[in-house]
Amino acid sequence: MAPIIGDRQFTDSSVLTDFVINRGNGVKGLSEMGLKALPKPYIQPLEERLCMTKFVPQQSIPIIDMSHWKNPRVASAVCDAAEKWGFFQIVNHDVPIEVLDNVKDATYRFFDLPADQKNKYSKENSASNNVRFGTSFSPEVEKSLEWKDYLSLFFVSEEEASMLWPPVCREQVLDYIRRTEVVIKKLLQMLMEGLNVKEIDETKISLLMGSIRTNLNYYPICPDPELTVGVGRHSDVSTLTILLQDEIGGLYVRGNQGDGDNWIHVPPIKGSLVINVGDALQIVSNSRYKSVEHRVIANGTKNRISVPIFVNPKPTDIIGPMVEVLQNGEKPIYKQVLYSDYVKHFFRKAHDGKKTVEFVEI
Repeated sequence: MAPIIGDRQFTDSSVLTDFVINRGNGVKGLSEMGLKALPKPYIQPLEERLCMTKFVPQQSIPIIDMSHWKNPRVASAVCDAAEKWGFFQIVNHDVPIEVLDNVKDATYRFFDLPADQKNKYSKENSASNNVRFGTSFSPEVEKSLEWKDYLSLFFVSEEEASMLWPPVCREQVLDYIRRTEVVIKKLLQMLMEGLNVKEIDETKISLLMGSIRTNLNYYPICPDPELTVGVGRHSDVSTLTILLQDEIGGLYVRGNQGDGDNWIHVPPIKGSLVINVGDALQIVSNSRYKSVEHRVIANGTKNRISVPIFVNPKPTDIIGPMVEVLQNGEKPIYKQVLYSDYVKHFFRKAHDGKKTVEFVEI
């Protein structure tokens, strides 16, 4: 089948699916064709578009300096941000700037590969479920698609990564994971002490950070960006998410002020990492720490990338409110649930705000 050029052929959804998904072009391929109009499957319902009148420019999520991380005031700031905002940025965290720059460069290198090279890692072609190139969130169940391509890498071991991860980005992603591990452990120690959990034993290590997934996200230039989204409203299923943004920006977080429909832009800060509470931490803390809805807008003039690390329980762990949280007589808000079942429920549907965590409420 010859390449198809222009806008009109994409009125046929099967042609669009073949080009974007089956042949591995992604929305990057659409963007590079110079489309003048957004294909209909990407047009979001009005209520899912970010209304800029609800944007709160004067607000910002907390920015926490980690350079004196043993100072009790730092731990207090981290716990306070996790309770009140669910999001914060950290600076002076000791992950070298060159490690962050290298993984951003590697992300561009992967997405600059020819479509047939990227397509080797698609759902149909990948040698492992732990390595997945895809587009949107879950195209099989979404009524409206999201303007994003991604490479998802589930870390099992360095040996597996060396065999299965794409060579153009493998070492840079592994280095990024290694160098952030100490930061993750510091943050979790602070957050657990805030819950009166004094000792993080092997069981709790598994529960809090038993598995790691990294995504390389690519948001290409979009025609009619106001009609679609890069990522729809959702909260993460992780314990914590550590996000590296580029300088473009586009992440919005639901604010904790006013009518509850305010959205706050998270401005990129060179060298910073954005931290957010995931559903798993909300559940084990019995809602002391809050996972918060967030979304990504599409951009009409610039390509954007981001690299989140999702720190999760092991798939075989049971998550529920920790015993230490309930020992003062506090009633559990959530059921005990197998973490892999929770994640499967999340991926069975389109992004829908906080409905996944509601699924386990008592």
